[in-house]
Amino acid sequence: MNTIRAIIFDLDGVICFTDQYHYQAWKEMADAEGIYFDETINGRLRGVSRMESLDIILEKASREYTQEEKEQLAARKNESYVRLLEKMSPDDLSQEVKKTLEILRQRGYKLAIGSSSKNTKKILTQIGLNGYFDAISDGTNITKSKPDPEVFLRAAEFLGEKPEDCYVVEDAYAGIDAAKSAGMQAVGIGIAAGYAAADVKIQSFGELLTLGA
Repeated sequence: MNTIRAIIFDLDGVICFTDQYHYQAWKEMADAEGIYFDETINGRLRGVSRMESLDIILEKASREYTQEEKEQLAARKNESYVRLLEKMSPDDLSQEVKKTLEILRQRGYKLAIGSSSKNTKKILTQIGLNGYFDAISDGTNITKSKPDPEVFLRAAEFLGEKPEDCYVVEDAYAGIDAAKSAGMQAVGIGIAAGYAAADVKIQSFGELLTLGA
């Protein structure tokens, strides 16, 4: 474990939290279509791509949707979500996360984001971390969603590091599975701290400073 040279972070649920904005945007879309949607269904969307999330929501729909209609619904949801993201600010970045990232960087770790979200750079800008990470692998440069390892393998490639020399910090089971498939050390936080497949389990972001210490 002492060979770890880079740390790749999932964005949502690890660096910051945008769950409420996703929920509001999906709810807006579902209500307009007359489709039942609640917090429980929303919980199934964690770490899942936009189109896969839409398929889960459409399980409650009273009719079948064409692929073209699905793409329109997904686009409408994203427009609502991006509008809601305007409310985000550096206040949405906790002091614990900010300080921990600074110390990890001082210790010489390369830092990257590995997120399925196509809005990653927008969110980082809103919370004051634009240009902070050494690499960003997100929904704009991958073709497969977690649990496929592509997003993390691409991040390691951008960093110029081997997978086995990377930690991945994730809050979703699919993210932990993706990290393991990539041959990386998986650190579970939040819900993923209770996942047996995680190599390391932490309760708070600051605990990252104890790894490899």
